[in-house]
Formats: sequence, structure tokens, C-alpha cells
Amino acid sequence: MTEHADASEAVRDAVLEAADRIEENKTHLTDLDSAIGDADHGANMSRGFGAVAERVAEMDDAEPHEIVKTVGTTIISEVGGAAGPLYGGSIMSASTELADGVTAETTVAFAEAYLEKLTDRGGARVGDKTMVDALTPAVHTYKKSIEVDGLDPLAALAKAVDAAERGVAYTVPLRARKGRASYLDWRSVGHQDPGATSTLILAEAILDVAAEHLDGDVERDARDPAVIRAEKEGLDLAEAVDGEEPEGAE
Repeated sequence: MTEHADASEAVRDAVLEAADRIEENKTHLTDLDSAIGDADHGANMSRGFGAVAERVAEMDDAEPHEIVKTVGTTIISEVGGAAGPLYGGSIMSASTELADGVTAETTVAFAEAYLEKLTDRGGARVGDKTMVDALTPAVHTYKKSIEVDGLDPLAALAKAVDAAERGVAYTVPLRARKGRASYLDWRSVGHQDPGATSTLILAEAILDVAAEHLDGDVERDARDPAVIRAEKEGLDLAEAVDGEEPEGAE
């Protein structure tokens, strides 16, 4: 295989894996959105990424940036409301950063462009209880890990996913200031944001596919104590955030 073919296959596999995981978590995302939103986040994401998977699966000879652009255009056409243009438009715009291939430098540029477009379009900032609370620390961590710490892309991506996970936990005690959840005002406190959650799901899919294609081991050693506690004790994240940290958590 050529380098281009390897990169295209990896990007295509990541998109298909992301679609599978969104479908697997459709009910969970719906439940989260039922508490503070329109109860449609799971259905919208499932419909959008289902259509994405159908189109991307046929793009055997496409360049990586063409695959990513197709993800964006498909989400725009398939996901209703404000979510389609917000997610899809930002992805489509940022896809141009991958025109020279998939490298540490171009993926950092893509991540930064996606975050910039998303915040410009949606107007949300960290602390507003949205997907931005997971995406911002993930992007900043990825950039720093590569450009400052000199980590390889897989190690940097693992740290970025850790940061997104902590961002999801961070949304639980927040009062929503954007979107449908903001209508609940203080009643939104104590609920996990569905958009931040789906952002984490997508990031985890990308990480796992990257590890497979790069034949690397993924080490996630900076996870949020509340998430660890939730997994150990079978709690909802909101319950774990309100509780004590597990013994030995870092």
C-alpha cells in the first residue's frame, strides 16, 4: 500500500468505527438529552453518522481530506436543526487542513480549525455546558502534546481523549448557558451534557483505530477520578461526580 492509501484507509476506518459507536450509544445519548434537551441527540447523531458510513464505505480511492469533507457535507444534509450546520459545516471547513495528507502537523491544524469554526458558529465557550467543554481541552492537549512535549501523534491523541473525558465530567455540575438546556437554568445542574458525551465517543473511536493502524499501545493514565469511580461502582457519571474520589485515584 502507498502512504496515501494507508492514510485513507485509516481515516475511512475511523469514520466507520465512529458511526458504529454512535449507534451503540444512541439510547444513552437520548437518555442524557431527555434530561436537559429535546431528547433527539441520539437519534440525530445516529441518523447522521449512519448516512456518513454508507457514503464513506464506498470511497476506496478518495484522499483523506475528501473523506472528511464528505463526513461534513453528509451531516449537514442528514442532521436536522442547528446541529447539522454546526457539526457538519465545521468539519467540512476544517477538512481543507488535511489536503497535504495526514501528519502530526496537519491533524493539529485540522483540530484547531474545527474548534475555531465550531465556537464561531455556535457561540459556546468553555463552561457553557456544551460539547465545547470536551472538545476544547482535547484540542489544546493534543496541540501541546505534539508541539511542546514532543509526543508522537498516538500518545498525544491518548492524552487528548483523557482531556475530553475530564471535560465530560466537568459538564455535570455546570449550569447550562447555551442551547435547549439553558432554558432549565439551575435545573440543568447535575446532568451530563450529551454533546460533550458524543464528542468523547467519537474521540475514543478515532484513538482506537489510530492505535490499530499504527500498531501502538494506548496508555490513558490521566483519567478523571469521577469517571474511574463511575466505572468501578456502576454509577452514572452525575452520581460519581457528587461522591468521593476512589482510593488511589490520580
